[in-house]
Amino acid sequence: MSYTDPDLVPPRPGRPEHPGRPGRPRRRPAVAGVALVCGALLGWLAYETTAASDPASGPGAAHTAGATAPAASSASAPAGGDGKGAAAAGSLKGKVVVIDPGHNPGNVRHTAEIARQVDIGTHRKECDTTGTATDAGYAEARFTLDVAHRLRTLLERQGVTVKLTHDDGSPAWGPCVDERARIGNAAHADAAVSIHADGSAPGNRGFHVILPAAVHSGAADTRPIAAASKKLGTAIVGDFARVTGEPASNYLGGGTGLVTREDLGGLNLSTVPKVFIECGNMRDGRDAARLTSGDWRQQAAQGLSEGIVSFLRGQATPR
Repeated sequence: MSYTDPDLVPPRPGRPEHPGRPGRPRRRPAVAGVALVCGALLGWLAYETTAASDPASGPGAAHTAGATAPAASSASAPAGGDGKGAAAAGSLKGKVVVIDPGHNPGNVRHTAEIARQVDIGTHRKECDTTGTATDAGYAEARFTLDVAHRLRTLLERQGVTVKLTHDDGSPAWGPCVDERARIGNAAHADAAVSIHADGSAPGNRGFHVILPAAVHSGAADTRPIAAASKKLGTAIVGDFARVTGEPASNYLGGGTGLVTREDLGGLNLSTVPKVFIECGNMRDGRDAARLTSGDWRQQAAQGLSEGIVSFLRGQATPR
């Protein structure tokens, strides 16, 4: 199925030389040159006067003061905008986040392997699925891996150690849902997030975050992580909605953006705070337009990053 790469953005048209003033003649280059020279002389005289009156000002100090400081990037700014930017990155050093990109692009070539049953505590379930896709053929597995890469970059800028459950075709399929949970457990993650996109009916749109129920069955016991997982999910809901502009689901969660489930192995078998996020509905035209946009996927990663960072800093509070 043909698919147009949504990341290709047409160049912006050039800015008119004199917007709103057609017919105004251009100034001659010579006049502009004289103005520049005069401005430079006035600036040099002002600098000499200031340097003479300030003993701390010298050539080196003037160079530092005159340098243009880079604008603070929202990608590295912590949730809540404390203004510290990159300076705050060290505060999250030592924190570990496991990102679980839902499904795997290779699953479609290994349908027999992913169909085998695994124990998720409450019952047995398929190892994994192929995931959904937009009507135009953009696969959920491609979406989740792309957002995971963007999210990893943002979190690493904050000093976080990030681990992915799979990446760039390794492994070739899966991992199974029980193994995805074990990867987060083995990493002793401070937070784990599984990224997905839904395949509901057209007209159903919006995102929702899935929390683990307090499950105690077989190999599953989420009681120790249920409260912390809710804090993580609540933090993500607020920041994801604010950054992306995506509404909370209109078909699940009663408008809260939060859903609790006990049938997901990736949650049931987790021993660390973990949530799933369905970033939107791939079968809805409006949501699909966002999910297939590279710019919007960057916003999705940013919203996730800010929610996770807020949780890691202990700023989130349960509803």
